[in-house]
This record gives sequence, C-alpha cells and structure tokens, in this order.
Amino acid sequence: MSKLIKLKIDDVPSLPRHAKLRFDHARKKWIINAPERVFELDDIAGEVMQLVNGKDSLNKIIDKLLIRFEGAPREEVTNDVIIMLQSLADKGFLINE
Repeated sequence: MSKLIKLKIDDVPSLPRHAKLRFDHARKKWIINAPERVFELDDIAGEVMQLVNGKDSLNKIIDKLLIRFEGAPREEVTNDVIIMLQSLADKGFLINE
C-alpha cells in the first residue's frame, strides 16, 4: 500500500501506476479505475482530475481552474481542491511526485 501523504500547495500530485483516469461512457462520468476498485467522480472532481498530470503543482492546477471558472474566489477554489484531492490521496488514489 502507498504511504499516505498530506498535500501542500507546492506538491505535484499524480495518479499511482495502478490507477487510471478515464471517461466512462456508460455512466457518463469521469472515473478512476484501479484493480478491483472504481471511484466515480462528480463533475467538478472530474474537471480537477483532468488537470492532475504529475507535472503541475497544486498551485498551477488551481491557476488553471481559476482561468476556466472566471470569477471564482481563489481561496475557496484552493480550499475545495486541496480537500477533494486530500480525500483521494487518503483513499490511495493520489500520490505526490
């Protein structure tokens, strides 16, 4: 099992090797597929996870979201993204590069 991480704004998150992000046409949702597990993402989580590439820091991901969702308050987006990604990290669906 992967070591649990505590995400910080400068961390570079990525999916572990065993997990894949894909759009499930039957469910019409983004999912994270892992051995014997499927995690369905809501629309916002799907938007965020499409930006998780193992190259961009959380700060860069938040910058991209703020461009996409013009007018959204930075502090609120930052808090929401960190809480959502931390939840995925706690379940083993996210690692820090």
